[in-house]
Amino acid sequence: MQEIKTEIFLGDSKEVLKTLPDNSVDLIVTSPPYADRRKQTYGGINPEKYVEWFLPIGKELLRILKPDGTFILNIKEKAENGERHTYVLELILALRNQGWLWTEEFIWHKKNSYPGKWPNRFRDSWERLLQFNKTRTFNMYQDEVKVPIGDWANGRLKNLSETDKIRDNAKNGSGFGKNISNWLGKETVYPNNVLHLSTECNNKNHSAAFPDALPEWFIKLFTKEHDVVLDPFAGSGTTLRVAENMHRNSIGIEILPEYVELIKSRIKEREFVLFEPKVAYERVKIG
Repeated sequence: MQEIKTEIFLGDSKEVLKTLPDNSVDLIVTSPPYADRRKQTYGGINPEKYVEWFLPIGKELLRILKPDGTFILNIKEKAENGERHTYVLELILALRNQGWLWTEEFIWHKKNSYPGKWPNRFRDSWERLLQFNKTRTFNMYQDEVKVPIGDWANGRLKNLSETDKIRDNAKNGSGFGKNISNWLGKETVYPNNVLHLSTECNNKNHSAAFPDALPEWFIKLFTKEHDVVLDPFAGSGTTLRVAENMHRNSIGIEILPEYVELIKSRIKEREFVLFEPKVAYERVKIG
């Protein structure tokens, strides 16, 4: 049986990424520090400087990702001076100029978000998951994320019209069509682009831990066993641990030693790489 390899790098992503080979990663799933967030741990990045800060990282990710790979970026804009800041939208445009294709946008609906309000808005209960690709042809295993057909089928499929039984082109001129009768007798269907997932409630000793189900869903959709998954902002190591459990190879980069120690305690018998710019890095065994 082919061995699964998990590597953890201690260092700055901008420097560590330069050491990884071209076209070597199948999927990137990551959540970098948001603008002005995680100040106690990562110092916070001013929203006016966020694009400038991220673009060198985006350049390396573009080089490292395979032509048929996918990059999923979890990010959220902030409210400032009574309005939404535009740094996320500016980053999308800048990444497109860098050579990325902005292929899709998923929404993570936080099912367990608690109520709240401010003078001019309500509680956010969602975050963006932006999908970028290098080419228009990329690996996507859609059958792996099918869901139960749902209650809508009970009424919708009982009385089909004539147009429901053919590929009826959309009336808005998009060129897309549908044949509703294709779903007759089916128990599972393809999901939409809204993920209804609870936030992480267990204490992972990290200020912004992923729920396991989030990287798991994208790993199912965009990779197969033994592919390589990268998280350049590894945090508590959720993406790495989930990838290992799903028999994928993984690479994580984390700048804070205490979080690297946390990852090491959760992922046994894997490679740990201590990275220091301009110094040869050292490999030691974990566990």
